[in-house]
Amino acid sequence: MALSRRLVAFVVAPRDPLAVLILGPTGSGKTALALSLGKHFNGEIISCDSVAVYHGMDIGSAKPTLDERRQLPHHLIDVANPDQPFTAGDYSRQARAALHEIAARGHLPIVTGGTGLYLRAMTLGLFNGPARRDDLRARLTSSHQRHGANWLHRILTRVDPISASRIHANDIPKLIRAIEVCLAAKQPISAAFTAGEHPGRDPLTGFRLLRIGLNPPRQSLYERLNRRAAQMFQDGLVEETRQLLHQYGSVKALDSLGYRQALSVINKTATFSEATAAAQQGHRNYAKRQLTWFRREPEVHWTEDFGNTEAGIQSAIALIASNR
Repeated sequence: MALSRRLVAFVVAPRDPLAVLILGPTGSGKTALALSLGKHFNGEIISCDSVAVYHGMDIGSAKPTLDERRQLPHHLIDVANPDQPFTAGDYSRQARAALHEIAARGHLPIVTGGTGLYLRAMTLGLFNGPARRDDLRARLTSSHQRHGANWLHRILTRVDPISASRIHANDIPKLIRAIEVCLAAKQPISAAFTAGEHPGRDPLTGFRLLRIGLNPPRQSLYERLNRRAAQMFQDGLVEETRQLLHQYGSVKALDSLGYRQALSVINKTATFSEATAAAQQGHRNYAKRQLTWFRREPEVHWTEDFGNTEAGIQSAIALIASNR
């Protein structure tokens, strides 16, 4: 009888709600696919884009239009000003809250965007390392400016060679954070990451995650990215950047792809056509990096269709239907 009760409880126990994660490089049609799936399955969309979180950064982030946002509820768009720090940890907390709120309404959460670090922060959690030390960061920044390229990387190589092998010598923010953790925790950040059952992280629980990956033909993707980057400049990216610069000053957010090239026009270090070509190349390079990152995600159902094609939409619908 006891075994029977346990079997019945197992059979009738409700499953965790489903959450759909749409992965893929910039320009692959993630926004269009999310809208189609949201309408079909009564869903709400959670943006996973480190630039779309900022007010006023619309053209360069390819943010969903106001009309698209009226069609379905969107979350994690326009939640900070460009002069406000917004970290992967901030994203993780707010995105997880949105997931639970959407599921509580009986709707399907659909997470879409190309910022791999934000996605991983939401699903796996972040390493809970020592707090920021602004005084130490200032000294390290000054040291980097005084000694030049590779200085911070050489320091990290001495205190944590494993992390140094994983962090590019030009990635100053990550180098500073790694050195900061080593000094504050009195152990390499690589050792801190591997300590404990969940490598210092807090994985997302309570959801079944269905990952849908878009990997359209490379040449077709590049042609689309070239057209889109050119259209951004035609649509007023330089003027948008000029307005942001006037309102917020030279903030870190303006070092984002597209805005960086628009700034070169404003600063007269590049012509309009040169900046457009640089942005096109930047988008193609970014797409390569995104695909490399997303291929490390587990259990991704990849498709070679763009997300705005009928084939891509129908295959995603069938996949979600079979997992509900």
